[in-house]
Amino acid sequence: MKEDNIQSGENVKLTIKEKEHLKYRLMGSVRSLKARRRRTTYTIGISMAASIALIVGLWLFFDGNDTQSISDFARSSVQSNKVESDEVVLVLEEGENVAVEEETARINYSASGEKVSIGNHKAIEQKATKDQKLVYNTLIVPYGKRSVLELSDGSTVWLNSGSRLVYPVFFKKDKREVFLEGEAIFKVTHNKQHPFIVLSEGQEIEVLGTEFNVSSYLDDESTNTVLKSGSIRIHYGKKSMLSAKDQLQVKPGIMASYNRKEGSIKSKEVDVDRYFSWRNGELIFKNDNLEYIMKKLSRYYNVEINIVDKTSGQGTFSGHLDLKEDLDKVMGIIKETADLKYQWIEENKIIINN
Repeated sequence: MKEDNIQSGENVKLTIKEKEHLKYRLMGSVRSLKARRRRTTYTIGISMAASIALIVGLWLFFDGNDTQSISDFARSSVQSNKVESDEVVLVLEEGENVAVEEETARINYSASGEKVSIGNHKAIEQKATKDQKLVYNTLIVPYGKRSVLELSDGSTVWLNSGSRLVYPVFFKKDKREVFLEGEAIFKVTHNKQHPFIVLSEGQEIEVLGTEFNVSSYLDDESTNTVLKSGSIRIHYGKKSMLSAKDQLQVKPGIMASYNRKEGSIKSKEVDVDRYFSWRNGELIFKNDNLEYIMKKLSRYYNVEINIVDKTSGQGTFSGHLDLKEDLDKVMGIIKETADLKYQWIEENKIIINN
């Protein structure tokens, strides 16, 4: 198994995303967000004369278009997206919440984005733009649920438990951007003129057409991206928007990991099937510790699992679990292969000890 450390490189040219952030900062329209983790702070040290010149230049660049970036929209809508529901919820642009009751919810957008089909029996209509600006929808998948989403460009997204995806109902501009919190598998429709970009905290994935998995849960230390086919380029944001960005070209069979706390980037070869198996209701683990496996099961079944005795199930485990079975049966299989005991202490809470 091969592992590489990626080093930073200088790049003084601002990207479109950085210019958008800078504009909102200068105009005072960036909303603050109290995240669970320490957020990145942007600092700019320039003279007053240079500031004026930069503002004028950016104003001309933006050509008067004050459309809110998808990243700012996703961050500013975190609180309003906190829906108390055990079902998958589709949040429309007007703030209307549409519950999706199917066990594995499938949602399809028309090519114009104006018609949304939910399962086999429900359809809603909406405007694709508002005041000539992009309209964003948000799909929220609680723990214990999963969902399949077909975007207006034909790309398919499988959302895992405890995930949130923000996306425009119609990709109007020269690129296709979505914002992910949680875990998802993307199968992107090829379009050379309109690259597909997946944004998450600390990283940006650029792709023309491929299939890959992104896991970016806020309670995990790292954001992991696994490429199954095609080619992607990952940009990792730095603390200052004027500084360089780390970039990593990823090939099939590689997992790229970005540690948000340390700012470190690593890549290694992996068995890609492990990271796509949940789409088919399976969990494949290989030399994984019990804590890793229990965190996966906790999210999948929406049950709190606490390991009281840290000596329980020491070592690593390899095998397959059929997640279509109920949790009791799955835990029974693990119990047979590990030196541990478990018990339900509440309806949705399990403790593990020797």
